[in-house]
Amino acid sequence: MKEHIAHTERLIHAPIQAVWAVLTTPDRHAVMMFGAEVETDWQVGSPITWSGTWEGKPFTDRGVITAVDEPTLLAVTHFSAMSGEDDRPENYHAIEWRLEPIGSQTRVTLLQDGNATAEAAARAEANWAGSLDRLATMSAD
Repeated sequence: MKEHIAHTERLIHAPIQAVWAVLTTPDRHAVMMFGAEVETDWQVGSPITWSGTWEGKPFTDRGVITAVDEPTLLAVTHFSAMSGEDDRPENYHAIEWRLEPIGSQTRVTLLQDGNATAEAAARAEANWAGSLDRLATMSAD
């Protein structure tokens, strides 16, 4: 079973609406996602794709928007062929960005399920930490 959950948090020095705007604006979301171009309409049930190049290899990851509660929650499924796994529902991750206003700042909590081991969850946390660092930088601009 893949029950290990990656959990990463950041306190971002920007109001929740600014953070939400970065998260849901395609060109800004792309920067947060290591340059991957995102395509979606941000509606529940709609597809979402991320396309780009990772370590010299082109990729297109895909999923579905599963929840939108502006400005506090964005949830998607995610599958990457680069994982080497078959494109089956049990090989998709569920990813949630939870935003909470703390005065004029925003706490962002990112959760990703579907990690096979604690080590895999730790690797995901490290990747997401970089993504949340970019989100923080762009939100403060």
